[in-house]
Amino acid sequence: MCGFVGFTGLREQREAILHRMADRIIHRGPDMEGYHISGDDPRTAIALGFRRLSIIDLAAGKQPMYNEDGTVVCVFNGEIYNFMDLRTELQAKGHIFKTHCDTEVIIHGYEEYGTALAAKLRGMFAFAVWDTKTNEMYGARDIFGIKPFYYYKKGKEFMFGSEIKSFLSHPNFEKELDEDMIPLYLSYEYSPDERTIFKNVFKLPGAHCFTYKNGELKVERYYKIEYKIEDDKSLEYWEDAITKEFTESVSMHQIADVEVGCFLSSGVDSS
Repeated sequence: MCGFVGFTGLREQREAILHRMADRIIHRGPDMEGYHISGDDPRTAIALGFRRLSIIDLAAGKQPMYNEDGTVVCVFNGEIYNFMDLRTELQAKGHIFKTHCDTEVIIHGYEEYGTALAAKLRGMFAFAVWDTKTNEMYGARDIFGIKPFYYYKKGKEFMFGSEIKSFLSHPNFEKELDEDMIPLYLSYEYSPDERTIFKNVFKLPGAHCFTYKNGELKVERYYKIEYKIEDDKSLEYWEDAITKEFTESVSMHQIADVEVGCFLSSGVDSS
């Protein structure tokens, strides 16, 4: 499952705060932990933490992960199903890989494609990339919003993570109930938009990416599903097309260095 935490800004006991935030989500990643702290200026300071559940490249897939010269660092939760194809494409462009982990494709993909990277990824993912050369952060969430990404933004304060509970360990997090969300939560039993039950805490919507620099956060959509009705195709055509797509999708979901399991609940959600 994995999980990450992070925050910007310069403050005392950054390392202790970061460790406490990561410990809040240890259930997401009991196999390994990793941390990155850099910057001596409030405008360029960054702290990243990670808890890992090992799936691919068990030995070398430690996070946070860096590019060759350490100027780009990434934390990532999820799986990139087309990472082998992207890896081959990036190697042809001169990028050198040190691992067989899909995380490294995000790092070199960012170096090559910048903020256009998210649209090239096929998978379930949430990630944040920090570029020390530009002091800019770039992150994204998969098109269906399978993997979680929450962030807290109030004034110059910016923190993010896989679960809101990690923010509770940050001294500058103000835990405030957003009373306007109570009717929505009681009606739907979840928050139907990017807001959450806490003030100033938001979900990065599925199919959206963001950039953060000098205290400015910009969120934008990178993918939009388009439906095209084709009435001229036969039932047999669609049966073959669905079987082909389903078989390919299952095959891509089985890429792992550990055993893969699947299940059907036999309920309405699996029909």
